[in-house]
Amino acid sequence: MSLEKESLDRKTSTPDQTSAVEERVEFTRDEERKLLRRFDFFILPPLAFMYLCNALDKGNVGNAKTAGWDKDIHLKGNQYYLLVMVFYVSMAFFFGTPISLFVKRYSAARVLPIMMVGFGSMALFAAAAKNFSQIFAIRFFLGIFESPMLPAVVYYLSTFYKRDELASRIGVFYAAASIAGAFSGLIAYGVFHIQHSKYHSWQFLFWIEGASTVVFATFAWFWLPRTPSTWRFLSPRQKEIARARILADSSVEIDEKVDISDAFAPFKSVLYWVWMLISLSLGVPLASVNNFLPQIIAGFHYSTVKTNLYTIAPNVCGTVALLLLTFSSDYFRERSIRHCIPLATGMTGFLILRFVDVSQHLHTGYFACFLITMGAFAPSVLVATWYSNNTNQESRRAVVAAVMVAFANSAGLISTNVFSSKDEPRYIPALVTSAAFGGLCLILVAGTGIWMRYENARRNREQGVNLTARDVDTSTLRAGPANPSFRYMY
Repeated sequence: MSLEKESLDRKTSTPDQTSAVEERVEFTRDEERKLLRRFDFFILPPLAFMYLCNALDKGNVGNAKTAGWDKDIHLKGNQYYLLVMVFYVSMAFFFGTPISLFVKRYSAARVLPIMMVGFGSMALFAAAAKNFSQIFAIRFFLGIFESPMLPAVVYYLSTFYKRDELASRIGVFYAAASIAGAFSGLIAYGVFHIQHSKYHSWQFLFWIEGASTVVFATFAWFWLPRTPSTWRFLSPRQKEIARARILADSSVEIDEKVDISDAFAPFKSVLYWVWMLISLSLGVPLASVNNFLPQIIAGFHYSTVKTNLYTIAPNVCGTVALLLLTFSSDYFRERSIRHCIPLATGMTGFLILRFVDVSQHLHTGYFACFLITMGAFAPSVLVATWYSNNTNQESRRAVVAAVMVAFANSAGLISTNVFSSKDEPRYIPALVTSAAFGGLCLILVAGTGIWMRYENARRNREQGVNLTARDVDTSTLRAGPANPSFRYMY
């Protein structure tokens, strides 16, 4: 057992927030590792599977389309693209932020299983839909039920993990969504071999994925802990350590009550509006990959079965890149550089698909599909970690995550409107648009990272110290960046 000791100062702010009462909690590094293993083993896997179900139920229309679903329910013209778009309308503009406030009040461990039953049911209903109007309504409600998934989990994990542990954990969680592209292709590959005289093969796809979601939601309701302090699997000693860790390197106060007016206070800062633009711009290439990768590969003129099979490898590669970038980001406590790398990679992939005749250069086109998946997945996780790391109040963090993810989801409206049936199979305007937004995001991320480094250095010079975000106890930072001791995690 390690004899290394860590001490974290637990502070409780007075009403005027000018003094603190110190309570020292000492524990060994071995105790902390044991607690982290418990979090990782008991919380991350069910959350990851929940997000896998989320991604499958959201994206299965892409696979179904390759099996003739759009023709079987008599879609015409751009109706398929309208169905993809309406999901983002309800997801981005109506319910994400209000439901995320319920997550802060009642915990993601209770709200998310209820949402899972909702979007799993929508997938089941989709199997019975017979026309555009029916599936349009289903997709609208699907967006409502899926809207709080990512912001709720980002906030939820931030109540268990310190700032330099968060990106890798969100990365593991989000990997379920990125691997869903491969998994859905594999499921579709198997299901589309089913030949039935009464039912279409795509109906089996909706049934399998929707039923799995509803069943797992029941398990998640009883399994996930509301908070570390109420988790029956932790000893009183472990609950103390969990609390001390979060107060030292995540939050000002634990289990604070929701104050609506204060929760939206971060948006008085220009920085959060820049993060909005970053979220919006990275969302366009992400939505393009999530919704249209099967259609892009279908443009290589493979069969239906091969098209779905060939989506697997790029999605697996994108997931590996996601995990490498998020784990290294936590290890080095650095966000912006590792954010720029995938953005540049994805932009390159979209430009290759735009300027290379993939029908004549299949290998080059397929290689570009690897680049766009490698570039699409990681930025969403890294920016979510980035603004969460720099928002120390729990209520503010919950609202910020909800608003930022809503902006990222609204990018789906851009992506779905530039992918059009008249541009099949090359989708050149959509590829150019995705590359342009990736380039814009790259500029914004690089500029924000440089500014944060400059601002930290300026504060150090003026105070005659050499502090980083790691050196400042977050329980003392109720005033946020207005506190002279505040240091940005960049």
